[in-house]
Amino acid sequence: MATLIHNGRLITADRDFDADILIEGETISAVGPNLRLPADSVIDANGRFVIPGGIDVHTHLDASVGGTVSSDNFESGTRAAAFGGTTCIIDFAQQEQGKSMIEARDMWLKKAEKAVIDFGLHMSIVDAGEERLDELDELVILGVTSFKLFMAYPGTLMVDDATALRVLRRAAQIGALTCVHAENGAVIDDLVRAAISEGKTDPIYHAFTRPPLTESEAVQRAIALAEQASAPLYVVHVTSEPSLKIIAQARRGGLPVFAETCPHYLLLTTDELRREGFEGAKYVLTPPLREKHHLAALWQGLRDRDLDVVSTDHCPFNFKGQKDLGRYRFDRIPNGGPGIEHRLELLYHFGVNEERISLKRWVELVSTAPAKLFGLYPQKGTIAVDSDADIVIWNPNKEHTISAATHHMNVDYSMYEGFTVKGAVETVFSRGEVILDHGRWLGAPGRGRYIERKPFNLLELSPSFS
Repeated sequence: MATLIHNGRLITADRDFDADILIEGETISAVGPNLRLPADSVIDANGRFVIPGGIDVHTHLDASVGGTVSSDNFESGTRAAAFGGTTCIIDFAQQEQGKSMIEARDMWLKKAEKAVIDFGLHMSIVDAGEERLDELDELVILGVTSFKLFMAYPGTLMVDDATALRVLRRAAQIGALTCVHAENGAVIDDLVRAAISEGKTDPIYHAFTRPPLTESEAVQRAIALAEQASAPLYVVHVTSEPSLKIIAQARRGGLPVFAETCPHYLLLTTDELRREGFEGAKYVLTPPLREKHHLAALWQGLRDRDLDVVSTDHCPFNFKGQKDLGRYRFDRIPNGGPGIEHRLELLYHFGVNEERISLKRWVELVSTAPAKLFGLYPQKGTIAVDSDADIVIWNPNKEHTISAATHHMNVDYSMYEGFTVKGAVETVFSRGEVILDHGRWLGAPGRGRYIERKPFNLLELSPSFS
């Protein structure tokens, strides 16, 4: 089965040109202007952008958090991702204390059996004693080439600095990239206890007890540990100007430090947590939303290339029945928010349309950079001969208003309710198969494929990452 995408404007991280694409089977077989090749079907992409499918490297589907489970499973979550132009995700498998990381990986593969788009896995590590370090080697062989460490949540997820150093050292030796959730968990716990004892229980205190300093201190410490281990480091969900400055300084000094932010940190502020009643609970996520001036700093970080990726940290909980578990204490509100469906359109509208970033930078942030950092490139993250035919036809003129009434995520509210955006998905190919066409869903549960990712290789990254 061959499909020709004709007459489109192709946008990749390094090119913007008019060309046709021939898809044969699951991969791209030809790219060039005015292709005259036989095809079973022809799609006219006149007036449209043709881009590589988005890659979201930070999702939490079917994840246990705070006594409940995120409301999107791999079927509903990956379906919503595809509606937003994302054709591959990397989710976090979670090791349990005292248990095998290999068992955790197998458990997540079972959860993901109904995925409708391709997926990879990170491993979140809580137990990495000397007797478990060899499991890291086995994970890399199995295609899990990135590990996550928490510097927050003492007693459940947080690892100490010695454990972090062990993981960083081994990861550097075996070609894995270590990701870090950078917040000072011990300090935060003390601030939370003090707030609760003083009767400060509203959602806004989630932000007040996790101030920017608790993030920036942890970022500085994580970079120091990575430097000690001669290891690359990836800082997840950066939220604040001080943290960004520390990352930028490390990069200027030649350290292999990479970082992501998320749409909510670019567009939302602590004002959301101040909403009347309990409405602010919808915006309780970790790290918290920040004051407005941090948003401008993060946009500048995207322009200056001190931030490499925009992901979602999609971890949704229904307002009714889940978020309200913490109605009388902010520290009992499940941490996380929905966003897997809206990443491309939000970054396009508020980034490209408002001239904060270029079209090529948009594609780089949502597809190519995550593919390169996490061992998917050039199989994914670009439009090139022999790459997977994960392709999105994008209508730059289509407007719509984001709403929980029309989104496809399995959650009863939207963090972007009422946002009107211009630019939207029209057609989505996943490995050559049209799974979404003009709003009509054609994908099937279980068609998503587990991707064994390549080891991290700094030499393969473009100069913009070094």
